[in-house]
Amino acid sequence: MELADRSVVVTGAGSGIGRALATRFAAEGAKTVIVADLDGEKAQHVASEIGGVAVTTDVSQEDSIKTLVARSVEVGGPIDLFFSNAGVPGPGGGPEASDEDWEPTWRVNTMAHIWAARAVLPDMIARGEGYIVSTASAAGLLTQVGAMAYSVTKHAAVAVAEWLSITYADAGIKVSCLCPQGVRTAMLDTALEDPIGAAALLAEGLLEPEDVAEAVVAGIRAEQFLILPHEAVSRYMAFKAAQPDRWLEGMRGLVRGARESAN
Repeated sequence: MELADRSVVVTGAGSGIGRALATRFAAEGAKTVIVADLDGEKAQHVASEIGGVAVTTDVSQEDSIKTLVARSVEVGGPIDLFFSNAGVPGPGGGPEASDEDWEPTWRVNTMAHIWAARAVLPDMIARGEGYIVSTASAAGLLTQVGAMAYSVTKHAAVAVAEWLSITYADAGIKVSCLCPQGVRTAMLDTALEDPIGAAALLAEGLLEPEDVAEAVVAGIRAEQFLILPHEAVSRYMAFKAAQPDRWLEGMRGLVRGARESAN
């Protein structure tokens, strides 16, 4: 898909990867860019910069996503591309994290993608075309050591995208899933507070949000399912699939090394 003259929606677009995406889509000549974010002030700032439209949206609530879709159609007509990008780091650690901490992580990192699909698919299917893109993470293909909730919800996000692609491709719906590793954002700053998680995130170097947006435009143009800004992720995936026990032992070694360095 070419983005010129398209109506595009991006969630979590007030900062980080979402902001870079909205900015790049506007530069590509998108007809309308809807800048959706929980922080309405940030959304408005980005929208003003790129000539887009800001919509305050809480993706942890399905009704808010419905309102976003309705407003986007009102402003820009049928949605050509819906980019479900918003995400949260969630609690650190493993199963000891409380249900109260797991719940918002699950709602934002996984359910928001389902609710977005539920809201936009009927019209896209009726038109016989449409594009849904979601931001998961390399953690959704590999894992995020030190943060079980993030890892699990991002795995689920990848599964949602896979299911949508398999089920709706014959109806003309394109689906992509963005899975970056370390990107210089506010969320990364939070993740780097944990030395174990930081060891994995820093292993392949950090990208700028604009680098990710560049990879996304190329991926959408090629209509490829997995968009992997960090090339090493595809190699890790292949190794994990071919030799899962060796991969797990390697990850254990990484965790042990990070713990020793922290002490």
